[in-house]
Amino acid sequence: MKHVDMRKLPAAAQEERRRQVIGLRERGLTYGAIAAQVGLSRTGVFDICKRFAVEGAKGLVSQPRGRKPNEQRRLDVAQEAAVQRLICRHPPDELGLPFALWNRAAVCELIRQRCGVVLAIRTVGKYLARWGFTAQKPLRRAYEQNPAAVRCWLRRDYPAIVAAARRAHGTIWICFA
Repeated sequence: MKHVDMRKLPAAAQEERRRQVIGLRERGLTYGAIAAQVGLSRTGVFDICKRFAVEGAKGLVSQPRGRKPNEQRRLDVAQEAAVQRLICRHPPDELGLPFALWNRAAVCELIRQRCGVVLAIRTVGKYLARWGFTAQKPLRRAYEQNPAAVRCWLRRDYPAIVAAARRAHGTIWICFA
């Protein structure tokens, strides 16, 4: 039989394959013969038999793979909530950070100052994504700007200012910073 990667099989198929291995071993077949018949490696067959000997039928059931949820997080739930509140309610400069806008570096520094935990920039990015914060491009205009009032000022007030400057032989300086 062709070699099969058990990790790619569904959990039910993995369990069935393990039961087959145990059944063949109980009939007296060698690990090599079972491996050839079932399509596993000799080591895989040995590991299944060893697990069955230690745990019994429970050892044949598939376990969840990978890391457990919240495993290896550097911040606890209370620290995460505190950092999220600070990000939502305050700009970085208000908290004494040398940043104008929130970015990963600013959040990294906030966590270092408030929680005493040093995180990598990439890790901070993962925390921000988990919290639902996404990268935003700043608007090219003031957030509180009233477009109707700006149009009115440009049509009525600005021409009057230009006319007064001409009468006084003055210069108007415009700054777009």
